[in-house]
Amino acid sequence: MTVLGDGAAALYDTGPVPGPGGWPVTYEQVATGNLPVVDQPSPAPRLSAGLRLHGEYQGSGFTEPKYIARRGDGQVVQLSRLLYLVASSVDGVRDAEAIAHRVSARFGREVSGENIRFLVEKKLQPLGVTVPEGQEDDEVDAPRSDLLLALKGHRVIFNERRTAKIARSLAWLHRPAVVALVLGSAVAMDVWLFGFFGAIEPVLQVLDQPVLILVVFVLTVASLVFHEFGHASACRYGGARPGCIGCGLFLIWPSMYTDVTDVYRIGRAGRLRTDLGGVYFNVVFMLAMAGAYFATGAQFFLAAVYLGHFEIMEQLMPAVRLDGYYILGDLAGVPDLYGKIKPILLGLVPGPRGDRARQEVAGLKKSARAIVATWVLTMVPLIIGELGYALWNLPRILTTMIRSLTEQLLGTGSAFVDGKIVEGLVGTIGCVMLLCPMAGVVYLSVKIGGRIIRAAKRSTAGRPRLRLAICALALAGLTGLSYAWVSGVTPKPLPKQPPIAPILQPGVPTEEPPPARRASTPDGPKDSGVPSDTVPGGPSGSAGASAVPSAGESSRGASASASPSASASASPGQGATRSQAPASGGPVTEPVSSPPESVPPSPTPTPSESVPVSPTPSPSPPPASDPPSPAPATS
Repeated sequence: MTVLGDGAAALYDTGPVPGPGGWPVTYEQVATGNLPVVDQPSPAPRLSAGLRLHGEYQGSGFTEPKYIARRGDGQVVQLSRLLYLVASSVDGVRDAEAIAHRVSARFGREVSGENIRFLVEKKLQPLGVTVPEGQEDDEVDAPRSDLLLALKGHRVIFNERRTAKIARSLAWLHRPAVVALVLGSAVAMDVWLFGFFGAIEPVLQVLDQPVLILVVFVLTVASLVFHEFGHASACRYGGARPGCIGCGLFLIWPSMYTDVTDVYRIGRAGRLRTDLGGVYFNVVFMLAMAGAYFATGAQFFLAAVYLGHFEIMEQLMPAVRLDGYYILGDLAGVPDLYGKIKPILLGLVPGPRGDRARQEVAGLKKSARAIVATWVLTMVPLIIGELGYALWNLPRILTTMIRSLTEQLLGTGSAFVDGKIVEGLVGTIGCVMLLCPMAGVVYLSVKIGGRIIRAAKRSTAGRPRLRLAICALALAGLTGLSYAWVSGVTPKPLPKQPPIAPILQPGVPTEEPPPARRASTPDGPKDSGVPSDTVPGGPSGSAGASAVPSAGESSRGASASASPSASASASPGQGATRSQAPASGGPVTEPVSSPPESVPPSPTPTPSESVPVSPTPSPSPPPASDPPSPAPATS
């Protein structure tokens, strides 16, 4: 008999029979209500929504094998073999005892139900692999790695189905014969472009035409998309399944990404092929652009080829999370190089804390430990040096950025107001190119500052003296740096320079600004140390006739400046536009200097009087040493 409820009706219930799954009782226990108390079985563990188990990390740089799982929110976690076997046995139906039997058979050691419950509650739940007991849905809110240089704000462009079709159609490009042909053609293209044709000429031609700049910009965006196709197709060629292709923000700069997490279950060669697939497709894209040039003769295709080389060099940098970072990580067999910075640096510190860090690093193979340590000991000084250099030059950086952005926004707005749509669109590209680095600097400053403050609070918790000493040291450093900024010890901002690419900066003057006290004559000489309207030591009335003529006046002599009224009425093409009281914001000339009072001014006509054609020499007294001339002889 099995009791399922209260009352007499329970005696005749046709539910489960006595035995497994029921409560065996007697009639006396039912009549008296003295039923046995039996513990309810614990519910079966469940995996979190969207969890994928990718299997063993092939080619790992760790001494113990690592297994990879990817949560539904995209976070990748590393599991030990025992934890991975437990997670792979969780299906929402088996309880802890059933999971223990299954894991014991696969692990080779006896594992009890209590062990399974402990591993599920204390290990897998904090990682977000399983759902906490009692939760109705399968969504988990597990902690994520706060990566400083990671992609933010993901947006999907091609879902998994479309990405799979694209990858399948382009996978043939990764065949060894095709790769050899592409690389050989790329070498021949570079020899011709840089050695014979001249790679800079197409770039200069593009900079001279705003429409061509927009075309090259579109081609550059197309090359970025094709770059991601290279990662997806290489992943498919290696036997893994590519995910979606999307875009996000990398340091506030728009960037694209491809989900190739499934490559962790294939070998190291397949992962390296996937890492290099994007750069390889950049080479394929450049060959296509060179072919378009030979077919059409349009040199802007070669400008896209020239810019593609810089994109490849940027991608191969291992400092940030671009292709070069993942290439180095797969060579070492360590999926997260940044995660090893802290233990390697703490391993240099003596004491118990350093011992724990050295034990963590000791889990790496010798070759992997050498690669990671070299990378850490190279990158950390570079990052600290760049941060210190940026702080030292912060005033000149801010001044230059604000000045450049103000001129860019004003010039772009003026271009749109004047109806120059193409120039305005190109200027908008220039605005984006200025705003993104500025926003990136602010973002990095806030993130790094917040991390430093949080790390200092954690390390000084419960030690007020150490916290006070760190605060005093930080205050002294900020005070000294602020004094250097204010007192002018740090470098001064660079003087305003004409733009290298004027097309990207509409409305910005393309000539160098004149130095102080030389702004009165735009066409006058620039190597004179005195204003062009001033003749030192000369009389004030002769300034109109003695001023240095401009380029438009050089063939006309002094007749153009004989009268102010004539000068004011001259046409602009004649170059006589100077006046003592300029209107409409024109250049202000320096006042005419007067002669020293000790020298009596010679009688000269005022500018309003007429000037004789031939100068009349003023009589000079005879020398005192000359004898008087003899009287004429008389007859």
